[in-house]
Amino acid sequence: MMDFFNYFRWQDIVDILVVAFVIHQLISIIKGTRSVQMVLGMVIMTIVYFLARILDLSTLMWIMQTFLSSILLIVIIVFQQDIRRALTQVGKTPFQRNMDFADKDLDEIIRTVFYLAKRRIGALIVIERETGLGDFVDSGFELDARLTKELLISIFMPVSPLHDGGVIVSNGRIRTAGCILPLSQNPYINKRYGTRHRAAIGLSEETDAVVVVVSEETQEISVVRNGVMTTLNDEISLSNSLRAIFIDKEGAPQTWKSWIFKR
Repeated sequence: MMDFFNYFRWQDIVDILVVAFVIHQLISIIKGTRSVQMVLGMVIMTIVYFLARILDLSTLMWIMQTFLSSILLIVIIVFQQDIRRALTQVGKTPFQRNMDFADKDLDEIIRTVFYLAKRRIGALIVIERETGLGDFVDSGFELDARLTKELLISIFMPVSPLHDGGVIVSNGRIRTAGCILPLSQNPYINKRYGTRHRAAIGLSEETDAVVVVVSEETQEISVVRNGVMTTLNDEISLSNSLRAIFIDKEGAPQTWKSWIFKR
């Protein structure tokens, strides 16, 4: 036992902590997605390979060796969306936050979505945060207009040519309308949700954007963040939810000490 402590360096502690942190982050990224089943499938195939080797099953061992020799390429192809999302999260700086989103901007969005919900008009409003949405901005029609309830309502009216797709809001301005967003491939999404909700979840899985969705069928208002959708059908709940993200604790500037203690 004493020999173990003699050879145990402080670098080993750091090494263990870093590896544990990386594994925890990877698990949190793939949790709740179909990647979990894929990981389990690869683990099972690895176990089968070692069993074939122990039992000297030549043909099965050759098949598994051929498969496992291309494992790196297979991982990149199968987990490309998760890898892209992980790199996006690594690239985000924890010391800076978008503080240009004010109470009045949230109020304009809240009043808009309740106006639309009462009239069974669907809407998809994306609020940009740290991760840039340039790829999705390019898919829509540039507006660069001040964020107002009246403009948002006019965009989502069924007679408007821009009502399909999402509206991207950044720094208190409407950047683009009619944007095409990526659909989520999560098989666990409730079947009653249509393309609009799947697009909201899909974008939130790839970026840190917050998406507000109005269902024209059920009149439900939902906030989607990090691939999780929360339905909030009263103004107070919606206001508190958005304020918690943009104005209050989660929107407050962080010092390096507070960030370390939070982590």
